Amino acid sequence: MSISLFRWRYLWLIAVPLGLAFCMWQASLLAREQALTNLQEEAENELRLSAANLNGYLLRYDYLPQMLATREGVLRFLAAPDRQDPMPLNLLLDRFRFTSGVSDVYLLDQNADTIAASNWHRPNTFIGQNYAFRSYYRDAIDGGQGRFYGLGLQSQERGYYFSSPVWLDDTSPDARPDGVLVIKVLLTDVEESWAEQESPLFVTDQDNIIFLASQPELRINALYPLSEEQRKTLQETQRYGQEPLTPSGIQVQDVQGPHSQVVTFREGPLSDEHYLNLTREIPEFGWQMHILKPLSPVVSAQWMAALMAGGLYGVVALAAGIGWQRLRLRRERETFAERERQTLARVRDELEMSVERRTRDLVASNQRLSDEIEERRRAEANLRQTQDELIQAAKLAVLGQLAAGINHELNQPLAAIRAYSENARRFIELSRVEQADANLAQIIELTQRMADISAQLRQFSRKSSDRPETISVQACADYALRLFQSRLRDDHVQVEQHWSEETLWVKADLVRLEQVLVNLIGNALQAMKETDSPRLILSAHAENRQVIIQVADNGPGIPADYLEQVFEPFFTTKAPGSGLGLGLSISSRIMDDLGGKLQATNLQSGGACFTITLPLAPAPRATQEVVSDA
Repeated sequence: MSISLFRWRYLWLIAVPLGLAFCMWQASLLAREQALTNLQEEAENELRLSAANLNGYLLRYDYLPQMLATREGVLRFLAAPDRQDPMPLNLLLDRFRFTSGVSDVYLLDQNADTIAASNWHRPNTFIGQNYAFRSYYRDAIDGGQGRFYGLGLQSQERGYYFSSPVWLDDTSPDARPDGVLVIKVLLTDVEESWAEQESPLFVTDQDNIIFLASQPELRINALYPLSEEQRKTLQETQRYGQEPLTPSGIQVQDVQGPHSQVVTFREGPLSDEHYLNLTREIPEFGWQMHILKPLSPVVSAQWMAALMAGGLYGVVALAAGIGWQRLRLRRERETFAERERQTLARVRDELEMSVERRTRDLVASNQRLSDEIEERRRAEANLRQTQDELIQAAKLAVLGQLAAGINHELNQPLAAIRAYSENARRFIELSRVEQADANLAQIIELTQRMADISAQLRQFSRKSSDRPETISVQACADYALRLFQSRLRDDHVQVEQHWSEETLWVKADLVRLEQVLVNLIGNALQAMKETDSPRLILSAHAENRQVIIQVADNGPGIPADYLEQVFEPFFTTKAPGSGLGLGLSISSRIMDDLGGKLQATNLQSGGACFTITLPLAPAPRATQEVVSDA
C-alpha cells in the first residue's frame, strides 16, 4: 500500500465521523428552533382561548350587583328605621343566589357590617361580620363598582367578589351610598375545565400569587419568593387569610422572549420535566395567565432530526466511497491494458530477433523457434487471464453503479413517507383519527412500492420476470403527481394537464412506469427552482398506434451540448452534492425493458421536454364491457 493511499484512508476515517457529528448537531439545532416555534404558537392559541373563556365567565356576573341593588326588597329593608326583620331580605338574596348560580349574596351597611346574607341559615354566615378592610367595600361605598379576588374568611373558599353601591336617594351630589351589595362567584368550574387539558394552566395576581391553577399543589402559592413589604400588604388586606404563600419552587433556565421562559420546578409532580412557560396579560382584572408546555416533544424532535441527518450523511458517504472504488477500478483497468501492450511489444521484438537468427543457423533457429512458440503460448494464456480479470472488474463496476442508484430512486417515496408521517402525528394530536388512518394507509402503500422498486433495481441486469399488465396512463400520472402535492403547493408550481379524451392504455410494469414519471417530474421541479412562475406540463395522446407521454417545464432547459449525454450514467448538470446522475440513465433502461424509448429535447419557448413512447394497448376486457353496457 502506497503512502499516499494510506494517508487518504486515514483522512477519510477522521473526516467522516467529524462530518457526521457536525451534521447531526446542526440538524438538532434547527429542529429545536422549529419545534420551539411550533410549541410557542400552540401555547399562545391555548392561552388566548383560556383567557377569553375566563374573562367571559366573570363578566357575565358583572351586572348582577347593580341590578339587585335596585330591587324593592333591598331598598325597603335599608329604608326601615329599625331593620328588625331581615328574614324576607335573606330569603330574597338566597333565591337570587340560586337562580343566578353565584356562591353568596350579602348586604353591608354604611359601616361595612353585614346586615343580610343568602347564607343566613349556615353556621359560617356572614351576618354580623365587618368587611371594612376589603377593597370591594371601599370602592362601592365611594360610589364606584368594586371587584376583588381572595380567600373567604368565613367559608375559606376562594372566590371573585363584585360589589355595587345601594342608594336610597342619589339626587344630592354630596349623598353617600346607604349600603353595599356584594356577590361572590366561585371559580372551581373554571379550574375543573382546565384540569382536563394536557398542559398545566395557572393565573397570578399583581403580587405573583397563584390563586387559580389546574394543578392543586400550585394554588395559593407565590410564584416567586415575596418581599416583606408584599407580605405586610397582603396581611393587611387579608386577601389570602393566614395562608403561608409558600414559593412554588419555579426556576428560570432560559429566557425565550418577554412572555416566554424555559422553567423547571425544584420539587413536586412537575419537577421531572422542563417546561416552556408562556404568559398572557388579562388587563380587565390585572392578572397574568400562564401555561406550561412540556419540552419533551422538542427533545424528541431534536433526536429525530439528528438521526435522520446522520442517516442521510451515511448514504452520501457510502455513495462517495462507491465513487472512489469505481475510480480505483478504472485505474486498475488502465494498468492491465498497459501491461498487455508491453507484453505484445516484447513478443513482437523477440519474434523479429528469432527470424534474424534463423537465417544464420537453421538448426539453432528451429530450436529457438520451438522455444518462442512455447513462450508465446504462455503469453497468450496470461493475456486470456488478464482479459478475464478485466471482465470481472467491469461486473463489479456495474454492481457499484446499481448500488449507488438505489438511494436516488427511493428519495421520492421516502420524502412522501416523511410528509405523511408528520401529518399523521399532527392529526393524532388533534384527535382526527380518520385522517391519521388515511395517512398511515398511504405510508403502507408507499413502503410496498419501495420494496417493488428495490426488487426491480436488483434485476436491471436482466429482463424482468414480472408479467406486464394493461395500465392507464392517466391514472399512473395522477399517482406520480400525488407524491409531489406538498412540493407543488409550497413552490407555487402551476400544473397543466392535456390528456386525450379517451383513456390511454399501455402494456407495462406499473411500478416501473410510475418511477420513470416520478423521476421526470422531480427533475422538472428541480430545474424550475429559480424560475419566477414555474409551470409543469403533462400531456399524452395516441399517434400511429403509439402512446406519446410528455413531461415539460419552463425552466432553463438543457444545454445543447449535453442533450446527447443526459442518459449516460453519472452524468449530471446539477450542483455537486445534489445528485449522482443516475436517474435518467435508469429511467432510459426501464423504458428499453418496457419496449419503449425516452427522449430529451428543448422547447422553443424555453424549458426542457422529455418524451416517453410506448406501444398503445387495447383497453382491459372489464373496461370494454362497461363501455358497451353504457
